[in-house]
Amino acid sequence: MPSFAVTLPRSRFWRQPFASRILPFLLQGEHFMTLSNVTRRGMIGGLAAGVSAAAVISSDAFISGARAQSARKTFILVPGAFSGAWCWRRVSDRLEKQGHKVYSLSLTGLGDRSHLLSKDINLDTHIADIANLVEWEDLTDICLVAWSYAGYPASGALERIGSRVSSIVWVDALKPSDGQSFRDEVPFKAEDGAISIPAPKAVRPDAYQDPKDAAWFLSKATSQPIGTWLQPVKLSGARERVAKKTYIRLPKFPLAALDKAFAECKADKSWTVVENTTSGHPVMINEPDWLTDVLLKSV
Repeated sequence: MPSFAVTLPRSRFWRQPFASRILPFLLQGEHFMTLSNVTRRGMIGGLAAGVSAAAVISSDAFISGARAQSARKTFILVPGAFSGAWCWRRVSDRLEKQGHKVYSLSLTGLGDRSHLLSKDINLDTHIADIANLVEWEDLTDICLVAWSYAGYPASGALERIGSRVSSIVWVDALKPSDGQSFRDEVPFKAEDGAISIPAPKAVRPDAYQDPKDAAWFLSKATSQPIGTWLQPVKLSGARERVAKKTYIRLPKFPLAALDKAFAECKADKSWTVVENTTSGHPVMINEPDWLTDVLLKSV
C-alpha cells in the first residue's frame, strides 16, 4: 500500500506575536489515524517481511491490536507547557481501569506544583523530576509518554533512566538534538527579568469540540518557568536506543519543529509513526479513548 505525506500550507503564523502564535494552538480539538514507518516485527501480523518503512496500516488494525494486550504495564505521562498532571486525567483513568500502573507527573513550577515556581527552575529541574520518580519508585519496563514541550525533559531524563524504559511515545512532542533548547525551535520574547511565561488567557474558538474543555484548560493552566525553555539539553543518543519508539503527529497544530520531528521519525525505521488529522494538540483531552488505545499498542 502506498504512503502519503501531509503538507501544511505556509502562513503568517511565524510573523505573529508569541502569545497569539503558540499559546492558542495548545488547545485544539478533532480524529483520523494512519500508521506509517512500521518496523516492529509482529506489529503488522501477516504482512511480508519486505514491507518498507513507508507502509500504511489502517487505524482499525492498530486499535484492535491494542485491545488484545492484557499484561500490566507501567506508564509515565509527562505534560507539556503550562500544564500539569491534570491534563492526563482522562487517559490515566482509562489505563488504570484496565489494570495498568500510571504515574501522571506535574513538573516543578507547574500545575499542582506551581507554588514552587522560582527563577532557579531550569530544564535540569524537569529532567530530575522524571528521573527521580523512576529511581525512587524503582520502576522498570516503563512506557514514557511525552507531550509537546515534554519532549525536552523526557529526552534528557532518558540519559539517566534509559535502561529502565522499554518504550516511548512522543505525542506531538519536540524531538531535540544535543545542545538544542526549546527557544531554538520555538523563538519567543520575554520581559527582562521575567522568571516565567504567563499562562494563556483565552483559546481559539475552534480549539475544543466541547467549550467546557476550553474553560477547564484555562482554569488549570499555569505559568511556564522560563529557564526550562532557555537551557540547552545534553544528549548522547539514549532516546534513540529505546527498543520501541512511537511518534504521534497532530498536524492541526502547525509548528515547524513538530513537522521536522515527524519527518525524521517517518524516515527512521526504528520509529513507528501515527498521524491523527482530526484532533488538535491536546489529544489526551479531545480524544482520550483513541490515545489510550494507541498507547497500549505502543508498549
